[in-house]
Amino acid sequence: MGGERYVLLGLGLPRSPWFRAVAHWATAGSLPLEFVKCVSVDDLRARLRSGRPFSALLVDAGMAGVDRDTLDAARLAGCAVIIADDGRHRWDGAGAPAVLPPDFDQLQLLDVLRGHGVLITRADRAVTDDTPVTAAPAWRGRVAAICGAGGTGTSSAAIALAQAMAADVRNGGQVVLADLARPGQQAMLHDAREVVPGIEELVEAHRMATPSAAEVREHTFHVEHRGYSLLLGLRRARSWSALRPRAVEASVAGLARAFRVVVCDCDADLEGEADGGSADVEDRNAMARAAVSVADVVFAVGLPGMKGVHSLARVVGDLMGAGVEGGRIVVVVNRAPRSPRARAEIARCLAELTPARRHGLAAPVYLPERRVEEALRDGTRLPAALGAPLAAAFEHVAAELGPPPAPSAEAAPVVPGSLGHWEDEEAAG
Repeated sequence: MGGERYVLLGLGLPRSPWFRAVAHWATAGSLPLEFVKCVSVDDLRARLRSGRPFSALLVDAGMAGVDRDTLDAARLAGCAVIIADDGRHRWDGAGAPAVLPPDFDQLQLLDVLRGHGVLITRADRAVTDDTPVTAAPAWRGRVAAICGAGGTGTSSAAIALAQAMAADVRNGGQVVLADLARPGQQAMLHDAREVVPGIEELVEAHRMATPSAAEVREHTFHVEHRGYSLLLGLRRARSWSALRPRAVEASVAGLARAFRVVVCDCDADLEGEADGGSADVEDRNAMARAAVSVADVVFAVGLPGMKGVHSLARVVGDLMGAGVEGGRIVVVVNRAPRSPRARAEIARCLAELTPARRHGLAAPVYLPERRVEEALRDGTRLPAALGAPLAAAFEHVAAELGPPPAPSAEAAPVVPGSLGHWEDEEAAG
């Protein structure tokens, strides 16, 4: 074979029968195989980041920490994923091309490696996998993301938009309001007597499998008097640490498959690892980043006044920094003044503070002052004057631009020295 062999990563419990058997086959030369053992997910990730090429990853289904993120890391490193499972787990939609029984023999393993693995020589470098992480669904509903600084009425605007979209007969009542904010407020605003299920259970359902549309809808509650369904948010703000980014992205995609319109109430904090060098910060903002990355329209909500306009301009800048097209961003001025002159002054200030002309931002939407607090307290419908302008702006932008491009699944290497480096200092030197 000219020095070619399969380099197999193994992630499993040291006492697993197949773990010992594969190691014996590799040592005895029964198979053209080199077996690299990993006893934890952290150990596996370190091996994948080493730059060494691997043919495949053989992982025990019962290992703790094995989820979409782990399998995606293997695929992005050019490593096919093989699962050793006894049938007790669901792997549909997780991206594992092959599943073996725990008591597989040499021929079964060799057949799978021939079908999915790559023979490697000692001169080979790391290979790349051109197969996308998840196949694009044949149909998806439209997604709207609403974000803004604290206290600007973002959650109320999200309720108003969901209510207006649910009233449109073209949507067939298939509208969901998803609370993707870290300190979730929609449970309180809807006087939810039950807090389970919610986003945590939906993300867990998408951690390894792809639930059906009916199973996704089972995680929501129907708000009868407003006509839409509600996905409750985090029960505690610190619970974000239990949500894995790939599972969050799959959950947003699952909502879009199950409903015609998905309205996401999310934070304006979109900082990622590339911005500050912290992977934890990116994971903390996973829900907001997942929503705006696939949204047909993104609403940036703010208030009039000096501070309100400044905060609104900063939110728009953060959205553009996160990769949102300028044409998909709709600026919303909540509690806007009635005077046309005052509104024109707000629009002028926003045009000066944001690159509106260069990036083609949509015209601002002005929401009047209404008795929202009383409607939320009494559990009644919000005034139509709040939802109608948002729904009209959503329909206009979505029809003009169409669905957003699918996010790229390719990994971007970090150039050494690129983090925390000032270009002007280099030029001065």
